[in-house]
Amino acid sequence: MDIQKLQRNVIDALEDVKAQDIKIFNTTHLTSLFDRVVIASATSNRQTRALASSVADRARALKVEVVATEGEDTGEWVLVDLGDIVVHIMQPAIRQYYNLEEVWGGKPVRVKLLPQSQGPEAHAAAGRAGGKAGTGRMA
Repeated sequence: MDIQKLQRNVIDALEDVKAQDIKIFNTTHLTSLFDRVVIASATSNRQTRALASSVADRARALKVEVVATEGEDTGEWVLVDLGDIVVHIMQPAIRQYYNLEEVWGGKPVRVKLLPQSQGPEAHAAAGRAGGKAGTGRMA
């Protein structure tokens, strides 16, 4: 499947369950194992599991193999490996501690995101721009 189409479906699956602060990074220059890393935040163990389930269900519906899912037992950090895309769903404290954006964040991918799916910096920028929603531009 085309990486852009898969990426859009992953984002849609995350937004369907109200993921927050979604970031997408192109990792082709760092590893040959996968092309994208998606990082999203959830407010509870239940939501991290629901987000992972949403991503896996969407992938299966598209006939994309779910290579592995890890971390559902604790729900603080759930990883969904779709082969070309690896999705990290984390609670904010875990996300801040591990700071995966620094590891994978060299090449952010620009995509359109719903306002609630963007990070705090996008909300601040939208407020400065007279309340207009951002385009999902990654910082």
